[in-house]
Amino acid sequence: MRPFVVPEASLGNLDAAVVSTLLSAATDIALIIDGEGVIRDIATGSEDLAREDYAVWMGRRWTDTVADDSRTKVEQLLRDASEAGSASQQPRWRQVNQVLADGRQLPVLFAALRVDPNSRDRSLALGRDLRATAALQQRLVEAQQAMERDYWKFRQAETRYRHLFQVASEAVLVLDATNNKVIEANPAAGRLLGDVNQLIGHTFPCGLDGRSTQALTDLLASVRATGRADEVHAELQDANGEVVVSVSTYRQDRVAQFLVRINPVADPATLTGAPNANSLLLRLAHSAPDCLVVADLEGRILSANLAFLELAQLNTEDQARGESLDRWLGRTGVDLSVLISNLRQRGAVRLFATTLRGEYGSVTDVEISAAMVPFGDHPFLGFTIRDVGRRLTSEPRAGRELPRSVGQLTELVGRVPMKDIVSETTDLIEQLCIEAALELTRDNRASAAEMLGLSRQSLYVKLRRYGLVNPGDDSADKERSTTPQ
Repeated sequence: MRPFVVPEASLGNLDAAVVSTLLSAATDIALIIDGEGVIRDIATGSEDLAREDYAVWMGRRWTDTVADDSRTKVEQLLRDASEAGSASQQPRWRQVNQVLADGRQLPVLFAALRVDPNSRDRSLALGRDLRATAALQQRLVEAQQAMERDYWKFRQAETRYRHLFQVASEAVLVLDATNNKVIEANPAAGRLLGDVNQLIGHTFPCGLDGRSTQALTDLLASVRATGRADEVHAELQDANGEVVVSVSTYRQDRVAQFLVRINPVADPATLTGAPNANSLLLRLAHSAPDCLVVADLEGRILSANLAFLELAQLNTEDQARGESLDRWLGRTGVDLSVLISNLRQRGAVRLFATTLRGEYGSVTDVEISAAMVPFGDHPFLGFTIRDVGRRLTSEPRAGRELPRSVGQLTELVGRVPMKDIVSETTDLIEQLCIEAALELTRDNRASAAEMLGLSRQSLYVKLRRYGLVNPGDDSADKERSTTPQ
């Protein structure tokens, strides 16, 4: 602090109004404190402070208008002002947190001095609003904390990278793309190509047979030019075996680098472990000649093999996934419902005869065997679909045949009423349909009725009519008696 050298000549005899204006313009807030430490007057030079309700400070002790942690500072400011021998002496500045009417704290940097050097009755506290500085400090602290978090995340990521780089069984090299020199090499690369310390700083290819050098140089040039990863086969030095060298590129700090991975080519003669049985089974299912379909309990396809895609005339498995199997089965809305009903009751279905429709109109006779497979809380259905359209039968088809050919039926015209001809033929066809439905559903009459589009009561009536009810089978009577009239 450096006051005017000749204040009397410079300022003259200023009156109180002029001094008040000067104080308001020079400071954000000014307090007049009496000898008891009570605030007697307040002046503000900041528009932000002028909007605050600071009138509640008037007539109260200054120490009662500040936060608890600032009371000692206020007492020290008043003590300094009281002990100062002259108003020209340099005051000490202290940060004080003033409490506003709504409870918010206002940080102010205060300095106190005596108004009259010859009297201790009045002191003047000059304050500077520190809210902007406090906000800036808070942002600085938050920025520092964010930087520290990002730094530790970076350190943790680098630690994970270093650990993976060191323990990886695959030989990995990092090259400078401008000169092909090795920047980093992991221990696996040292075991395959030589000492790691000797690899770093050398130009790649190194540790490989000389005949492979040109192929690897061309590979690096190709990846540098196109940016696409590629690989070539190469030979290790001293005929230690064949390896596959894969190269990809990335940028770090605006500098292109190569990531080189080297894997030995396994000799089939040295493989002693047996393949995993599950993997073999999956490969068999994928390439099996019979259609294999996995679906959920509603019949929506989860997976299907190539044979099903070929029979359903689909290009990819994605076209079938999520669709209902009922979309391709012959009797839409019936066959899948009968299959799922039997699977829920028995857990398995064998040799269910139906047809399978292709996307372009082809129709194939098929037999379906299916099973429900438990899988936690979500069991699934497995379907085996076999094409039987070209199957040769060695025995004539069992069952009843129509008694008359079309020619024989036309010869009856004029001798037998048409009503009788149609009635006889209709009854026989109806009986054959019922027998076929019972055979397909393994004598499950509820499913057969659903397949035929009949109610169970109507089906039982027709069974009795055609003599298809076994002696002693009273299920029809029970059904009829329990059916509401």
